[in-house]
Amino acid sequence: MTSLRVLAVNVGSSSLRVDVWDLPETNPRTRLEASGIGGERGTVSIGDQRKEAAGFRDHTAALDALVDSLEEPARLDAVGHRVVHGGLRYREPTWVDERVLADLDELAPWVPLHLPPALGVIRRLRNKLPTVPQAVVFDTAFHASLPARAFEYALPAAWRARGVRRYGFHGLACADAVAQLGPGLRERAVLLHLGAGCSATALNRGRSVDTTMGLTPLEGLMMATRCGDLDPAIPLYFQRLEGLGVDEIERVLNRESGLLGLSGVSADMKTLLDHADEPPVRLALDVFCYRAAKTVGAMAVALGGCDQVIFTGGIGEHAGPIRAEIIGHLVFLGARLDDGANSANAAVISHPESQISVHVVRIDEGRQVAQGTARLFDRDGARRKGV
Repeated sequence: MTSLRVLAVNVGSSSLRVDVWDLPETNPRTRLEASGIGGERGTVSIGDQRKEAAGFRDHTAALDALVDSLEEPARLDAVGHRVVHGGLRYREPTWVDERVLADLDELAPWVPLHLPPALGVIRRLRNKLPTVPQAVVFDTAFHASLPARAFEYALPAAWRARGVRRYGFHGLACADAVAQLGPGLRERAVLLHLGAGCSATALNRGRSVDTTMGLTPLEGLMMATRCGDLDPAIPLYFQRLEGLGVDEIERVLNRESGLLGLSGVSADMKTLLDHADEPPVRLALDVFCYRAAKTVGAMAVALGGCDQVIFTGGIGEHAGPIRAEIIGHLVFLGARLDDGANSANAAVISHPESQISVHVVRIDEGRQVAQGTARLFDRDGARRKGV
């Protein structure tokens, strides 16, 4: 791999992380993160130092604050951006140009929480660092291996011709987990990425053969504020009989549902675990774990069995009680946890007698962004593409 200094940019719905990578090193040189974007108060983290900050009105304001803290931005060889959705056209890392930006603008309505702010950040960085080439690396690309039986919806051909199909997301998280496990990855593995967004992916020898998120990141598992799988007649009911508009329905399904909607308390898993004896919270946790476990069973059908369960994401990596409850539903498959290892958030948390290996992998999507950007340089043999 080419020796490069890459700025990896990861836009969340209310957060922004930028890491400086000196490749081929496998850990970042510098980590910077802003959270609480859009709120009255936020935080800025530089390495291990975290401080409170005035709220950022949007992601570009947060970007300005973080870039001002960078060491020697002029020494950057490239910038790589995590982009959630690449549609049918983009399945490999790609240099940013006006055509790419126009294509992504067309996809923005499919991913309203992520793609518009990501595009704003890309455009701002192109203005701030005009001589540094910028690339986009896509979450959906990992799932390009899905077979038709997994990605097609039972819809008319005219709708499907518009690109309506399952794309899958959290692909960079999946790719990083596969890379980290290496020879420890079993042939038939189910990856549960549990965080603010949640998804399950069936991995056959490291390749995605089914996944829960669909055309957008709203489908699938119950999430922090997103509903996940839902009878499509429900929003139609509220539209027709209650007079709710599309924007209001979209806000409810994306921002007011999931753990927050069901518990009525919080979307934060740590907060919910601290209040787990309250009936609405207990119900939210039960539904969350039950649906995740039920989906492991569905992914086992896609794989013809299950040899391994992999937990990633903020909840998957840190919430031992949630992992224990999910695996508790899978005892019939021969899954069994080592309670001590699970409590310690160890890398391997399955009991020695478990028929299914259970792992916790601390993924870093920024590493995949940086390495994907470096592959562009290796492929093109030039450092000034896309400027």
